[in-house]
Amino acid sequence: MTISSMGAKQADTDFPVRFQYSVTYAAADHRGNRVVRDHSLDELTARYIGILWDDGSHKGNVKSFLGETSEILAGNRFSVFTQDMLDSVIGALRERGNSNATINRKMAALSKLLRKACKMGDIYNLPEFRRQKERQGRIRFLELEEEARLFSAIRAKCEDSYRLSIFLVDTGCRLGEAIGLNWNDLQGSRSTFWLTKSGRSRTVPLTRRAHDVTQIPRGRLKGPFAMHDQPRFRAIWNEAKAEVGLGTDDQVVPHILRHTCASRLVRGGIDIRRVQIWLGHQTLQMTMRYAHLATHDLDPCVAVLEQD
Repeated sequence: MTISSMGAKQADTDFPVRFQYSVTYAAADHRGNRVVRDHSLDELTARYIGILWDDGSHKGNVKSFLGETSEILAGNRFSVFTQDMLDSVIGALRERGNSNATINRKMAALSKLLRKACKMGDIYNLPEFRRQKERQGRIRFLELEEEARLFSAIRAKCEDSYRLSIFLVDTGCRLGEAIGLNWNDLQGSRSTFWLTKSGRSRTVPLTRRAHDVTQIPRGRLKGPFAMHDQPRFRAIWNEAKAEVGLGTDDQVVPHILRHTCASRLVRGGIDIRRVQIWLGHQTLQMTMRYAHLATHDLDPCVAVLEQD
C-alpha cells in the first residue's frame, strides 16, 4: 500500500491536509490448490497401487479386490465417495457370498486407497468404514495321517512341490513368502522372511527336514523354491488332494499348512506370544484363534476344584 498527501485549502476543520490513497492488492498464491475432478476407481488404483503396496502376492490380491469393487460401481466416476456408495459395495459383496471377514479385508484395501486419494486432493471426503463383525469359524488343520497321504500324492507329481509343502508346514510361512526366498535369506538352520504381508521381517529356526528341502543345487535359481509360482503349485495341490479323497473339502488349500504349523505349536505347549512371533502376526488377537487348542493349559484347575 502506498500513501501520498496533497496540499489543500483550509476547510472547516483544523486539519489542512487531505489524503489520497493509492492501494495495490496482491492476490493470494493459489498454485497449491488443485481442482477436484471426477475419477474412476480404476484410475485411482492405477495411480496409487504402486505407492501403497509392495510387489508380491498381497498386492495382487489388493488389485483383485479393488477391481471387483470397480465392477460393482460399474466404472462410475466420482469426486466424493459417499456413504451410499460404500453401503452398496458392501451389500453387493454380501450378496455374492462374501463372509464378513472377507469383506473386511476388501474394505481395508479400499479405505487405504481412498485415504491416499483424499490426501492428494483427488476426492473431497471419505465415508465411514465400519468393521463388520466376524464370527469365529472352525480352523481346519491337517492331522499327521492326512499330511502323509497328501504329501505323498504331491511328491508323485512334482518333487519341487513336495519340498515346498514340507517347508510350508514346518515354518508356517505363507506361500508367497516361501517362493520369494533368496539364498541369502537362509543362514545355517534359520530362515529370514523379508517379503511379508505385514511388511515386517522375521527369522525362524528350521526343523531338520525344512533345512534339508532347501539343500538343492543353486544353478541360476534365486532361491530354493524360485522355480515355482503360486498358480502352478495350487494346480498340483488341487490334483493331489482330489486323489487322496480331500477334493470336496474347500478348507484344504495351501494356507492350511500355516494353520497346521500353528496348531502343532500350540498343542505342543508353546505359549501364544511365541506363536505370534513365529507366524509374524501383527496383533496377538490374530494368534488367539489357536488358543483353544492348548487343551492341557487348564488341567491344573481341576486339582484346585476337586473335592476330597
